[in-house]
Amino acid sequence: GETMLELRKIHKMYKNGNMYIMALRDINVTFKSGEFVCILGPSGGGKTTLLNIIGGLDYYTQNDLFVSGESLTGYRRSDLIIDGKSTKLFNDQDWDLYRSERVGFIFQNFNLLPNISVLDNVMLALTLGGESIESAKEKAIQALKEVGLDNFIEKKSYQLSTGQKQRVAIARAIVKNPDIILADEPTGALDPESRIEVMELIKRLAKDRLVIIVTHNQDLAYQYADRIVKLEDG
Repeated sequence: GETMLELRKIHKMYKNGNMYIMALRDINVTFKSGEFVCILGPSGGGKTTLLNIIGGLDYYTQNDLFVSGESLTGYRRSDLIIDGKSTKLFNDQDWDLYRSERVGFIFQNFNLLPNISVLDNVMLALTLGGESIESAKEKAIQALKEVGLDNFIEKKSYQLSTGQKQRVAIARAIVKNPDIILADEPTGALDPESRIEVMELIKRLAKDRLVIIVTHNQDLAYQYADRIVKLEDG
């Protein structure tokens, strides 16, 4: 596949009280379309931060960085490059478009609304963006077919097993047909059997997309990923 995302010299600094915490330090990595990549590492190692920066949910640090008296030069060259375009040139509208059209997110805790139907949970992703009910319904049913849940569309999401909930969340992530799927510990809340089911499903969806999964489950990462990126202490 061709290069879709390139992270150059990415740093992320958080202020915690009067301390600065370096969550990411000089990250350089490239992702291509059609890849299934696992970002592997211990909890608190910066994996979620990295995923959020890739997804445009968080921004890398762009101002002067001083770490224990040393200035970190090179941050001026920090950049996230999407399809060859520097995000330094992105305005709010560009970011909104990227987040809503290009990227599908899958979270560890599903983030479903419990009291509405499976179908409505998936349709919301579209109707919130102004799509008509008819069109949204058609696309949502198609996405639920892809994850094997078309018989459950009227069920409320609280009635589902955790594995089924994660499949609804995957349907919601793919309903706009994004070319990038970002998943943060997508198997973290699942039993072993559902884990495999969900990974198999994500692997299948990865055929023509870039899929990046954050996990600390080494076994799953080595079993399913085309490539593993290890992250330790940012």
